[in-house]
Amino acid sequence: MPDLPTPQDAAEAALFSECWDAVLSYADLCTSGSTAANQLAREAFALGIREARAAEDSTRHGAGRRASRLPRIPLLLTAVRTTAAAWEAAGQGHKLDPDLRLWLNSGKAARYTGPPLRRPIALRGLRDMQEPDAALLWLAEVEALPLRAVARRQGLDPAAAMEELNQVRGLFRDRCHRNHLDTPMGAECRSYVRLLDAVTRSPVAETPEDLSRHLATCVECAEAAACLRLHGGGLPAALAQGVIGWGGLAYLERRRRAAEVRMGAGRPAPDPDGEWGDPAANKARTLRNGLLVAAVLVSALALAVSLMPFGESDDSAKGGLPTDSTPVAGAGSPAGPSAGPGTSPSSTDTGTGTPSGTPSGSPKPSGDGTPSATTRTDPEPQGTSSSTERTAACEVVYDLVNQWPDGFQATVTVTTAEALDSWRVAWSFRDGQRVDQMWDAAVAQDGPRVTASAADYNKDVPAAGSLSFGFLASWQNKNTAPYAFSLNGEACTLS
Repeated sequence: MPDLPTPQDAAEAALFSECWDAVLSYADLCTSGSTAANQLAREAFALGIREARAAEDSTRHGAGRRASRLPRIPLLLTAVRTTAAAWEAAGQGHKLDPDLRLWLNSGKAARYTGPPLRRPIALRGLRDMQEPDAALLWLAEVEALPLRAVARRQGLDPAAAMEELNQVRGLFRDRCHRNHLDTPMGAECRSYVRLLDAVTRSPVAETPEDLSRHLATCVECAEAAACLRLHGGGLPAALAQGVIGWGGLAYLERRRRAAEVRMGAGRPAPDPDGEWGDPAANKARTLRNGLLVAAVLVSALALAVSLMPFGESDDSAKGGLPTDSTPVAGAGSPAGPSAGPGTSPSSTDTGTGTPSGTPSGSPKPSGDGTPSATTRTDPEPQGTSSSTERTAACEVVYDLVNQWPDGFQATVTVTTAEALDSWRVAWSFRDGQRVDQMWDAAVAQDGPRVTASAADYNKDVPAAGSLSFGFLASWQNKNTAPYAFSLNGEACTLS
């Protein structure tokens, strides 16, 4: 068990119960091991509590004026980032993720602690809101909690929670728009302010080409656009990136998965009020169920074939197994048992008498490119359904979660019919995309070919189970879906 911080009073205990899981999750992203993650989370939690108490004291001594501050979970997450920066400055950077160290020593990190008017729009907008409103927005959008649970935590009427959330979203947009106007900007950015506001208000308005080109080159205006556009599902990513900074999208994905687990055995399910569900995960679950049924049918057929009498006895001839049979398929078709009723599998190897229903090994191409029946060692029945069954042994769901002018976030879910004790998933990009960061797998890229290898904690996958991981990548001009997915060198079907 990790050495958890000890709450000093009831308020601190409630804060710990509500926020510790989120703090530890982000600390784990920021560090190179579980020991360092727990140490970083403990120090950050203590720092966050001190900052919260200082803000409360400032409010009491400021004639009731509320200090500008983040709600509890974002406050503690920024404390993780601050503590990581202190580790880097104190010579303890070896405990941190290498990519985080690069980020901390770049100009990107300075934006979060520099002049207030230069900080990300989402960070400023969330700080300007009343804390209950900001907490409602964060819990629903970033922590991905069901709205009923958010309403219960915030003391809201569940029946009116959706209306309240929509009002808070609009309030956040107004704060971000005001902060965008206050941001020091050049003449070109200033000329697009009104157009950007108008385009992001409508869910059907198309972005003019000149504005699109500007957003592709201006970070501040692109961030503002993500915060102002409440439709399209990009608000969670805008909040996570704008408030947390490094690892924001990876944290967002982790919290989404944690919410799915809390809702039942790791499978996403709708809220009783009919709230969110994950279509990609539902599709993966359907594939797993189909693969399980297929595996049972294949096993039953293989067992039945193996129990059939073979050889030269009279009984075999009487039982409908022709003693002089040859593979029904010709040179261009795979050999195997007929799928029709009343037929039995025939021997395909006249030298050994091995029944075609129980071949072994993978097919090797013959001279004309057709798999040879005598070289099969794979425990699959042959015939007209062979290619379908082999394809279904590995199914891939590629989900483009979010996309912005020069980058995107995606997840890959692979369903396998066979149990794995390690895995390696590979694919190719068509348009020169480059993976910048990956979670739940180690990444290597050689040109367009990307390889994701299992981590120590998720390398074992049961039969008919699935594995998944996510990544951030950059793109230019086009961002078409990848192709040529494989699992441990075997080709997969992309769903």
